[in-house]
Amino acid sequence: MEYKALLKAMFDAAIAAAQPELCVPPHLPAAPRGRLVVIGAGKASAAMARAVERAWPGPLEGLVVTRYGYAAACERIEIVEAAHPVPDAAGERAARRMLDLVGGLTPDDTVLCLISGGGSALLPLPLPGITLEDKQAVNRALLASGASIGEMNCVRRHLSAIKGGRLAAACHPAHVLTLLISDVPGDEPCDIASGPTVADPSTCADALEIVRRYRIALPGKVREVLESGAGESVKPGDPRLAGHELRFVATPQMALEAAARVAREAGVAVHILGDSLEGEAREVGKVMAGMALQVARRGQPFAAPCVLLSGGETTVTVRGDGRGGRNVEFLLAAAIALRGEAGVYGLAGDTDGVDGQEEIAGAYFSPTTLARAFGKEIRPMQSLDRNDGHGFFQALGDAIVTGPTLTNVNDFRAILVAAPER
Repeated sequence: MEYKALLKAMFDAAIAAAQPELCVPPHLPAAPRGRLVVIGAGKASAAMARAVERAWPGPLEGLVVTRYGYAAACERIEIVEAAHPVPDAAGERAARRMLDLVGGLTPDDTVLCLISGGGSALLPLPLPGITLEDKQAVNRALLASGASIGEMNCVRRHLSAIKGGRLAAACHPAHVLTLLISDVPGDEPCDIASGPTVADPSTCADALEIVRRYRIALPGKVREVLESGAGESVKPGDPRLAGHELRFVATPQMALEAAARVAREAGVAVHILGDSLEGEAREVGKVMAGMALQVARRGQPFAAPCVLLSGGETTVTVRGDGRGGRNVEFLLAAAIALRGEAGVYGLAGDTDGVDGQEEIAGAYFSPTTLARAFGKEIRPMQSLDRNDGHGFFQALGDAIVTGPTLTNVNDFRAILVAAPER
């Protein structure tokens, strides 16, 4: 059996399961008496908009914003591209125009909001007194801090004029249906794109506690907004959000189950360990390596051949001069812990095709990875200490490049333990 090909086929199946062309049309609303206005943000939002256009027989209009390179051809819905993960002026302009578009709607109108991962950076509309440069600085600090996605988005919600339910409030009194492609652990709606159409139970005090915990330096105006309470978001029970609907059209669990089917069809057992694993990527890598060793050497808790499969979003606290990337950091730490163990292979990647800030989805390792690295005079522990997983796997030719996938259901991690040789 060609293990790399099997792992790659599983990764491809996970991505395919979350393609908007398949998962969006079954969830479209009934035709409204008034207008259908389509808005959205995220790495999958343009592909979601295209799926809506192809399936919707009546008139519609709208605006969605996606990452540079992730546009999809639409005729009636305008597609705007902006920067991710650090926001830019194009995203700010798009967010302002989106609020203008939904102003003045009536109870006969329906707003269809298409939300996917990446929307936090793609809708960077600062609260009064805060500049885009302030938000960029905070975003960079959060990305390098080791904070979880939920913690990062809590801070973002309290600095935004559009997130934390504010976009939904601006649509009032129209009916709002939000279709979600989840990229966050636990599928928490207020954390997907920082919840622009979802009530937010967290507070400015919560955001300040996160800032303190990770020792993040804030621009003066940003701290003032949080300390004064001026950044409070729309809370549960707000009448402007009454009757709004949320529907998940794709989630990490759905993607993992699609990948599992591929392995089982190849005669390999699959054990899904969780769709929302978090923590430092290198620590998760060590733990997964330990589990794989127990399977390989003891047949516990599972018999080989099998695949240990997981999803979620780990974090990387960048301390070195490398390029980060949580999936390659996970893999490098796992490979080091495995020490070339025979019969153990792994692949990890981000289903949006971008691991960290690189146009690389992830990478692959095998029992020969460390030996090949030493043969090229690459020291694996030095690469890990530098947070340079991308450089490590690229030098070995083991990077996984998909290009823009036009969807995003978070990370895919698979460690395959082959049957013992007899």
